Amino acid sequence: MRYIKLGRTGLDVSPVAIGAMTYGEPGRGHPVWSLDEEAARPLIRHALEAGVNFFDTANLYSYGSSEEILGRALKDYARRDEVVITTKVRHAMRPGPNGKGLSRKAVMTEIDDSLRRLGTDHVDVYMIHRLDDETPLEETLEALHDVVKSGKARYLGASSMHAWQFAKVLHLQERHGWARFVTMQDHYNLLAREEEREMLPLCADEGVATMVWSPLARGRLARPADQANATERAATDGAYADLLYTRATADSDRAILDEVGAVADARGVTRAQVALAWLRRNPVVAAPIVGARTIQQIDDAVASLDLDLTDEEARRLEAPYTPRYDFQGISDERELERVKAGIPGYANL
Repeated sequence: MRYIKLGRTGLDVSPVAIGAMTYGEPGRGHPVWSLDEEAARPLIRHALEAGVNFFDTANLYSYGSSEEILGRALKDYARRDEVVITTKVRHAMRPGPNGKGLSRKAVMTEIDDSLRRLGTDHVDVYMIHRLDDETPLEETLEALHDVVKSGKARYLGASSMHAWQFAKVLHLQERHGWARFVTMQDHYNLLAREEEREMLPLCADEGVATMVWSPLARGRLARPADQANATERAATDGAYADLLYTRATADSDRAILDEVGAVADARGVTRAQVALAWLRRNPVVAAPIVGARTIQQIDDAVASLDLDLTDEEARRLEAPYTPRYDFQGISDERELERVKAGIPGYANL
């Protein structure tokens, strides 16, 4: 494994991260496709044996069960100082007041709860899962700064938002001397390239590393077009997945999937390896977050690090792309509904 620095930090990470949303006790958030602890532990161990030291989870994933499973496995199979653990805060963990969001109260409560579940005294990167429109940014950013200064997190990160929002956040952190976001976890793959417009150039300019969620477009890039939804998750994600991969771009998506298959066949590798290798061509991408459910998926992710696509292969993969609607930066549900209502024919997609 060839480790890289995470953005402008001195932190060494594998250029592949394991996404632990896949792991969680059934009945606690994702009952259909999440793996219980018995099934998850061999995968986490295999990733470690392959040299992966980068693991991503969140308090929301299976309502804490993901953190518990990941924490116990890493304690048994790895040295704490050799692995990099990220977790997130923002979404509702319980009903009632102060059970969600990014207020000082919520941040301070949730970091302690996450550390308890993970079985560690610190996380390496503490992320906001989305912005909280009901809490002043300054309150959130100062609370996160205090989490770092208390030693409960080594670094801070953010996840999907609009580029102008992220620029504002970075400005406020610099202005007040608060701990800075060193990572942006965003949605980027061959079927969803809207981040190339503003967010990725902003991150490159600011020295912020990106961690890519859904790097295989919920598995679509790993299969032929006629098998795009042939998984339990694809069949149950429903409306949310439709926001990310609408049928409005079906023709271009099929053309991209066909090209991924052609390149994979010519190289004698899997489609997943090709799609992940394409991400690595962008220097601002530190690591795709791979939600592996099988040993083969981990092996594909690691093998992709040895695959260097040619400029011509990249051109073929990129040429059919059609811009799509981008909903990922909208955290307010009312605003999301307003945007969708303004898209002609969206209800029929």
